[in-house]
This record gives sequence, C-alpha cells and structure tokens, in this order.
Amino acid sequence: MGLSGPPRALSAAVQITIDAPRAQDTGTIIVVSSEASITAFAPASVSNVACGFDVLGFAISGLGDRVTARRTRASGVRMSRITGDEGRLPHDARRNTASVAAAALIEGRQTPAGVEIVLEKGLPLASGLGSSAASAVAAVVAVDALFGLGAPLEELLRCAVEGERVACGAAHADNAAPSLYGGFVLVRSTRPIDIVRLPVPRELACAVLCPSLEVETKAARAVLGDSVPLAAAVAQWANVGALVAGLHRDDYDLIGRALQDAVAEPHRARLVPGFADAKRAALDAGALGCSLSGSGPAMFALCRGSDRASIVGAAMREAFAASTGVTARAVIASLPAPGAHVEPAESRV
Repeated sequence: MGLSGPPRALSAAVQITIDAPRAQDTGTIIVVSSEASITAFAPASVSNVACGFDVLGFAISGLGDRVTARRTRASGVRMSRITGDEGRLPHDARRNTASVAAAALIEGRQTPAGVEIVLEKGLPLASGLGSSAASAVAAVVAVDALFGLGAPLEELLRCAVEGERVACGAAHADNAAPSLYGGFVLVRSTRPIDIVRLPVPRELACAVLCPSLEVETKAARAVLGDSVPLAAAVAQWANVGALVAGLHRDDYDLIGRALQDAVAEPHRARLVPGFADAKRAALDAGALGCSLSGSGPAMFALCRGSDRASIVGAAMREAFAASTGVTARAVIASLPAPGAHVEPAESRV
C-alpha cells in the first residue's frame, strides 16, 4: 500500500479469543443501497498456510479493516480520510490499495458517478495478516453495495488483486481471496480467477502470534529468488495435496504432517527474530503445525480445539518475548471465519 516513516510498535502483550460464526457459502454479495454511503468490513487472513505459497489462505474473524464509500458528483475515486495508520499510508488514489481496487471496479463497470473512500485501518501495517488485502476487499465490497452492482465474487476479487499489486508488486490472491470469500480457500488460478473453497474440520482452531515488528511484503518476496530446487518443489506439492486431503477427511494428524514449508519459510525465517523459538514452543505445546503467516512477522499455529489453541498461543507469546524482548499478542480464533460483508447502517451510528 506504500509505507513511509520508521517502524512503530504495533501491539501490547495480550491474548484475544475470537469465536467465529461458520462462514457462509455464497457466490455474490448482493446489496442494493439507496444510501449516500456504505461501510464494509473485511477480515484479516493467514496466507500460504506453510505449504501453500501464494495459493492457500484462510480468514481470521474479528480483526480487519473498514471502508466507507460515499457517492460523489465528480467521477473517479478520491481518498477522503485514513485513520489507524499514523499518517503512513498514501492519500494519492493511484497509490492506495483501497482506492486502486475501487477504481478497478468502477472503471470495469463504467459507473457514471464517483466515490470517495474513508479507510479505517484495524490491521497493523506490514504485519503478515493481509492488511493491504483487507483494505482492497473492503473497498470493492463497499463500492459494489453502494451502486448496487451485484458483481460476482470473481470480479470483486480481480479488482482487489489489482490493489494488492500496488501494495507489494505482485498480483497474488492468497490474502484477498479468504478475506473476500471467508473460510479456507485454494487459489487455483488468478487468470482466470478460480477459487476453490475447502472444508474445515469442526474442531480446527488457530493461534496467531502478532509481534510488534514489521516485515514489508516486497522485501520478503525479494529474498525468495525466482527458482525453486526440484526436491523442494516436490515436497511442497506433496504437502499441499496432503493438507487438502486432511481438511476433507477431518484428519488432524495428516493436517499436522502437511504443515511444512520447503519453499518460503527457510528464506523468510531470518527476517523474524524469535520465530524458531516461538515455533518450537507451539509444537511442544501440542500444535498440529506452525509457520509464518504470509511473509511475517505474524505466525500461526493450527490446533485441534480452541482450548489447545489458547495453550499454544500463550506458549508462543512467552517464548517469543523471552527470545527477543519484543512484545506480541496472541489471537485465538475458531475456523472457518466469514468473509467481507456490508455493515448494517444502525451499527455505524
């Protein structure tokens, strides 16, 4: 999304537990509005999920960004206000993830009226939680509802991914897709858009550790290079297949064995001090598996049951603090989580 200024502390050492409603399987977000403004919420997401670099992701309930879209007489998109970013994000509509995504939708639909965007950042920047994707997704959902476009999810995702391209230089959808669709998804293709919804075992829960650090996605992608050794690629393919099979079969042991990253984690782990200690603590505490969330610094651990996830989250937080002296918060969430949605007008009063 374009960061400026020095890194800042992101959070205090606390643990948050979120019980998410089950995600709904809908193909469009149909809201026809006569209101002058619409607010949409888009959740955080865990991408890659260890073995699924750029193709796997799931939504995290309760954490996310809000965008309010307002009709304007002038054509085009304008960034009106941004809060929660400490003044670090660009107001230039050509450089902001939310406005670029909104513009892609408006231009694609040839909407005659214009829109101004108010972005409320609930997610920390460069956190590994899909911050830029949440902004882009909330923007397209709000604009779609404002003009009553009834655009299919595939179209909304394609526009959100254009916003992601501005943020990190690559049109990947493993954050935007789960943030929009909800639940656990596989991005089979982005050209054309082909998103596969995956089942989630009922007891599957997640602990996410959010350190007070930042890792910019562009920098984290740069350390990967542009080639993968054949042996690592074969291991990765095997684990993706095993993870998908484990989700379908409610096989927690298979899910755990599949949560290994032979492609990104070996290169990115050094960007996150304390990651190895937190991961070891998660596994010792009974997690099925643990890895970086996206490019980090956030890290996730999948667990069987929310009680186990709470134990794992506390162990990760304590190990990380002991190793680095840096504070972090642990977020405990049940899965699957719902995707982006329009907020009722009464909730915004």
